[in-house]
Order: sequence, then structure tokens, then C-alpha cells
Amino acid sequence: MHPQLPQASHARRRTPVRIWLQPFLIGLVIVSAFVTCYIGLQRDPQPHRLPVAVTGPRLASQIQQALGDAIDVRPTGSSDQARDAVQHRDVVAALSAQHHGRDLKLDVAGANGVSTTTAVKAIVTAYAHGSGRHVTVSDVVPLDRYDARGLAGFYVSFGVTLSGFVLAQNVLGLSKLLHLRHRFTLVTVFSAASGLVAAAIAGPVLGAVPAPFLPLAFVLALLAAAAAFTTKLLGTYFGPVGVPLATLLLLTVGNSTSGATVGPDLLPGVARSVSALLPPGAAVRAVADITYFDGAHVLPPLATLTLWAVGAALLLAARTPRTAQPVLPAAGAAASSA
Repeated sequence: MHPQLPQASHARRRTPVRIWLQPFLIGLVIVSAFVTCYIGLQRDPQPHRLPVAVTGPRLASQIQQALGDAIDVRPTGSSDQARDAVQHRDVVAALSAQHHGRDLKLDVAGANGVSTTTAVKAIVTAYAHGSGRHVTVSDVVPLDRYDARGLAGFYVSFGVTLSGFVLAQNVLGLSKLLHLRHRFTLVTVFSAASGLVAAAIAGPVLGAVPAPFLPLAFVLALLAAAAAFTTKLLGTYFGPVGVPLATLLLLTVGNSTSGATVGPDLLPGVARSVSALLPPGAAVRAVADITYFDGAHVLPPLATLTLWAVGAALLLAARTPRTAQPVLPAAGAAASSA
């Protein structure tokens, strides 16, 4: 038996290394990803095919030739049609000629966000200056007075995502204490409560998100459910690494590419592709849509949130044994002492 003692001692010396090395590396990965996403995406945003309604075929042709891929020209028959497209979020701006083509009129929607509005104004102003024209800018969908930077929707979405993430972390520790249906009930009820509380604070209390209360609460409840069920799913399937994966997916990549701080049409290619597919990006779009654009394009982000919430819940139900009995703390203590 004596030759085995050095091996046991050697194993004991190696165990602490694995214990501290994993969280150390995970922490470095998360901080690197967070800084890269949030600072890197805002470092040099470039417009990519910003959808702009342009009145008249001649002006549309001139704009397309002069601005290239920066603008996606949408020709319209009249300035009223172009303005209506802005108000329904079909485009980010509308451009028309005035005074026999000597001047230009640009209608923007400030509700699309400061970055997007600033970018389209800068592009059109530069074009007007180069062609010797004067441009008049009008904001036809302005931001609310308590949301001057257009970030209230992002912050309320970020808070709800974080709450669902934290709840799921706690529920992961209750897997042996609660039945599957009880855990699902806890997540579902919390998601509804989180949506109602966040909508009440951001809307009626602070007045920063002047959306209809119940639709806003519904969107935020779906977001909380999507974040909670997705975090629990990753924790269930991948063990200790699952929560860091959820951190990267939801809190880091999801929020940084949501299109709030940097408009989706100003993001790099990969970030632009995933922006609307992750729960935070879908929620930010839905909140802005029901707040400022009468819900004109709210169905796609609602479908995205529903797919994340329901899909994660179904995968959890398929993975988790339904027949497992809860182990109560008292029973566990009694078993240990026995």
C-alpha cells in the first residue's frame, strides 16, 4: 500500500490548479469579449445600405451614384409617401428636392437612434454641400423628452435580460430541490412579474418609454423568459461552463449588437447579421417599434423572443427527468447524518 501514497499526494497537489484555473480563464475570456464588443463596435461605425426613401427618379439616380453602398435608395412617388415610410419605420429617412431641385429636404426619425440619425444626416449634408445645395432637416418621429439619447429602451431591455439571467443562475441550484414543473412555474411567473415591474418603472413612473403599458410589459416578459430559459438550458447542458456561455451570448454579444448604442445598419457584417436574431436585439427593436412607430414591424422581434423562450423551455423539458423527486434540505441533512 505504501507505493500508492505518493500518487495520492500528487493528485491532491494538482486538484487546486484545476479549481482556480477554470474561473480565471473564463473571467479573462468574458472581460476580453465584453471590451471588444462594446468598444470595438463603437470605434468606427460605418453606414451600410441605410434605407432612405428618395422622391423622384432623377434625384434617386443621383443619390445612388454619389453615395453607393452607404445608402439603399428606395424610390417613392411623392414626399408624402416618403415621409409616411419614415413614420412606419420602413426607412430611416426620406429625401426630396425643393425649389426646382435647388434645395433638399431630409425627413429623419430621431426614434431610430442618435447614431443612425447622425449618420444619415452627415451623409446627405456632405452630398448637398458637394452639389452646391442646401439641405433642411426635419425630425418627424422625435424621441421623448425623457429619452433624449434614445437609450431608454436599451437600458430597460438590458435590465430585464440581466434579471432573467440572475434568476436562472439561482434556479440551476434548485434542480434537486424543486420539481421541473415548479422550476418552470417559477421562471414563468418571475418573467411576467419582471415585465410588469420594468414596464411600470420605465413607462408610467419615469416616463422615458411612452409605450402602451401592456404591450411593453408583454415584450419585456418575453425577454425575461428568453434570457432565463436560455441561461438555464446552457447551464443544464454544459454544466459549470453554461453560465459563462450565457453571459457571452446574452449580456455581451446580445446587448452590444442590439442596435441601441450603434444602429444596426452601422454595425460590421457579422454583428449586423446576429443583431436581430438574439433576444436583446429583438427586444430593443420591439420596444422602439411599439413606443414610436405604432407597432408597424413588431411581429418579427416578437417571434424571435417567443422562439428563444419556448424553444429553450422545450429543450429543457426534453433533457430534465420528470420523475426526479425533490430532495428537501432537512432530508438531505438527515441522510448525511445517517
